[in-house]
Amino acid sequence: MELLDKTINSYLDVWLGPRDPRVKGWLLLENYTPTFIFSVLYLLIIWLGPKYMRNKQPFSCRGVLVLYNLGLTLLSLYMFYELVTGVWEGGYNFFCQDTHSGGEADMKIIRVLWWYYFSKLIEFMDTFFFILRKNNHQITVLHVYHHATMLNIWWFVMNWVPCGHSYFGATLNSFIHVLMYSYYGLSAVPAMRPYLWWKKYITQGQLTQFVLTIFQTSCGVVWPCAFPQGWLYFQISYMISLIILFTNFYIQTYNKKASSRRKEYQNGSTATVNGYTNSFSSLENNVKQRKQRKD
Repeated sequence: MELLDKTINSYLDVWLGPRDPRVKGWLLLENYTPTFIFSVLYLLIIWLGPKYMRNKQPFSCRGVLVLYNLGLTLLSLYMFYELVTGVWEGGYNFFCQDTHSGGEADMKIIRVLWWYYFSKLIEFMDTFFFILRKNNHQITVLHVYHHATMLNIWWFVMNWVPCGHSYFGATLNSFIHVLMYSYYGLSAVPAMRPYLWWKKYITQGQLTQFVLTIFQTSCGVVWPCAFPQGWLYFQISYMISLIILFTNFYIQTYNKKASSRRKEYQNGSTATVNGYTNSFSSLENNVKQRKQRKD
């Protein structure tokens, strides 16, 4: 393992240049191998987990889900607050900020962004809960792509550009995750579900986040500073890929559902039949939903 780590590190140093010495020796950052292994294990569990659960009853996980989502909500809130205050204290330039001019605020940003990187490992549990609850339809290409790539990308970010212009996307994402994980935590409690109205707006917020990140990253290209340009071009490319995938998800999830509801209403199959409420159909659907809901 040690020989493998040295070989990989030597290649990375040749390709990407010297690493930032401020993170030397930090947990999981010294070598790429652990991050890569975690990612491979994640993909293996996605492949083997549904096969293992095929003939088993789904787990409720309700209590664990509440605690898990509460924990990630609080962690996201902490990261958002620390990033905003760190940027303010360091006098960061919105248009382009290098990685060595913020003084002590740079170290504050680096420490918070390490937690941001580590949170991407914790978030693998999102998928594992889907598998345990047999919600395999939620394990989409978008979901797997986003989770598997973020941990790896942020390992590289933390080793080469752990502050400066890297702060912006993480700050917005932390804010979105406060909304998202609070929603998931509350939705694990059946009594709260009728009051949760903002799921649709979470996806809209994510798309807005990607567009704003592209705009802010592009500023560093147009008005360059000492922040490496290659990282900016990579970030723009990655954000474009997320916009494409999230837009497709939004259309499939919300626009098609709305179109389906309109057709059902016009055909009178669920809402009304000749001006009268189809009570039997509604009752039957409610009974089916209660039977299917195990948590």
